[in-house]
Amino acid sequence: MDTLSAVALVRSLSAQPCPVTLLGTLINWLSYSEFGTEPAQRAAKLRDALQNNPRHSAEIGNVLFNWLGEVNIYPALVNLGLFSRSGFLREMASRLYERFNPAPRDQNDLADVLVQMCDGKSDARWLHKLNKEDVLACFSLIAQHCSPGALQKMTEHFREESLYALEMLAIWVAAEEIEPDLMRLDRRLSSIDSPFIALSREMNLFVESGRRRLIEPDVALHDTAHLQVMMQQSREQVERLRRRGAGVGSSVSVAHLLERLEQTLDRIDMLLDELTSDADTQPVKVQVMLMVLVEASGEHNSISALWRSSTQMLSKSITINKSGHGEHYITRTRAEFFTLMRSAAGAGVIIALMALIKIYLESQGFSPLHKSLLVSLNYGLGFVLVHMLHFTIATKQPAMTAASFAQEVERGENGRAVNRKLAGLLIDVNRSQWAAVWGNVSSAVLLASSIALLTVVITGTPLLNTEMVAYQLKSLSPVSGLALFYAAIAGVWLFCAGIIAGFFDNRANCLELRLRLYHHPLLKRLLSDNRRQRFADYLHDNYGALAGNFFFGVLLGMTGYLGYLTGLPLDIRHVAFSSANLGYSAVSGEIGILNFLLHLLFVLMIGFVNLWVSFTLALTIALRARGTKISRFRLLLKSIWEHAKQQPLQVFFPV
Repeated sequence: MDTLSAVALVRSLSAQPCPVTLLGTLINWLSYSEFGTEPAQRAAKLRDALQNNPRHSAEIGNVLFNWLGEVNIYPALVNLGLFSRSGFLREMASRLYERFNPAPRDQNDLADVLVQMCDGKSDARWLHKLNKEDVLACFSLIAQHCSPGALQKMTEHFREESLYALEMLAIWVAAEEIEPDLMRLDRRLSSIDSPFIALSREMNLFVESGRRRLIEPDVALHDTAHLQVMMQQSREQVERLRRRGAGVGSSVSVAHLLERLEQTLDRIDMLLDELTSDADTQPVKVQVMLMVLVEASGEHNSISALWRSSTQMLSKSITINKSGHGEHYITRTRAEFFTLMRSAAGAGVIIALMALIKIYLESQGFSPLHKSLLVSLNYGLGFVLVHMLHFTIATKQPAMTAASFAQEVERGENGRAVNRKLAGLLIDVNRSQWAAVWGNVSSAVLLASSIALLTVVITGTPLLNTEMVAYQLKSLSPVSGLALFYAAIAGVWLFCAGIIAGFFDNRANCLELRLRLYHHPLLKRLLSDNRRQRFADYLHDNYGALAGNFFFGVLLGMTGYLGYLTGLPLDIRHVAFSSANLGYSAVSGEIGILNFLLHLLFVLMIGFVNLWVSFTLALTIALRARGTKISRFRLLLKSIWEHAKQQPLQVFFPV
């Protein structure tokens, strides 16, 4: 039945005089699973049917190639598979509008025809499931059996359109040099003769020789050796700009621009390969180009493809900013361990006071919205104060340390030695995170217990009444209080806070915030040069951290209100606040030493979930942004186990 369906298709196509209908029917048959044939087998079935029916193949080829010899191909060569020059936002808006109100299609424009046939299919990547050798064999069989005149007409027309496309693409590459975003990344673009300009000049010579050859076949094409050098230098310039963008700050528009440049250079390479090939292989090169255009047309209006490509460099820039901060959170010596622990203890003191303020706010009878806003401000401003005093909140580490770990994975992961190195780094990360947990928990519990005890001594009444103590203790329970589930939600917000911090750090670099603040007219009148420089340096260097801490507090504070609005069980449990609440409850309720130790274990379980949910999410995003992965996960786990067996205490303490 599968073979019969392919034969029936070939016979029906041979009787179709309209090339657009013929091409549409062929693409539909290849892309959908009709008659029980798997998509991967479709091209092979079609190849066999074309080979066994040469007369029908010839009729199909004559209709198809005569049409390709007249249709407007140039727009497809410069548009399909390339981002538009309108910029990211306008491109996104255009694609969204096309979804709701598609533009009319010109049947004499190959780009419009292919987009009409391929865009929005149920499986947008259907072409990847086909064997490309079988697809090329189908093209070759059609070309072999059709009339030489039709094939020659199509080939010459394709050459002419390709030359025009090359000329325009080279002009576009040269024009990108004056883009302000690129000049910000590399100041030398304004003072040197860049490879983009040299490429355009050399391309003009090649195109002129190609046009002369269309009239006089004996004329030789311009030697492409120097042109290939310019292409290589242009690619190196794009890569240099991409590295600069990832390191000194990027934006979606810059990433979009560099992606368009790279796509344009790739298309120039393909067209040059087609035009410089000999007469025997040129039809095959044309067929390969047509396949590329068909594939690109499937994603021409894809919003996800646009977003994925344009945000890659921005994501890497954000994770690079985080990895730079992450090194400060990884301890490798005993001195570093206890330094981090002391810093975390300072944060625990402030968090204990923040927990007390939260308890007070919740007892005042505010409406849910007003209470959530006040709690959010308490959290956000408190976290900002912790950062300004150079203290450490344990759960702020994972997003930063995950980026550092991803950086090590990107450098190479082949061989046992590298896996041992990654395992050692992961243990360092775990130990460092727990150092901060010990510091946060110990000082928060001690200060909270001291405040509760002082309240009893001074006033004669406990800080928390019986109901409040019961509520606080229940909130720490992994089962009845859903503490671990709520801790996982807090872990997600911790991950989001890390992304926000990286985004604002990247934004500060992209805007050159230090220079803007130093030269700000109002600040010049208010501050001396020295103070203005210190202010600009501090805000630039801490822009992401301040924003990340504040928004983290807002996310924590508004989660309960979101649960109130939706009726869903939404709340947060944070290890530092939970330890402070335990300290207040232990003294106010006189819960006993065993009960206290049990709930302290619950607090540490909350911390474990906080840390590893955040770390796992951050590591996943950091690896994806860098285009790498942990390919030998089992070897990594084995190396971690070997480390842990040799020195078990090293997982949590420096030994």
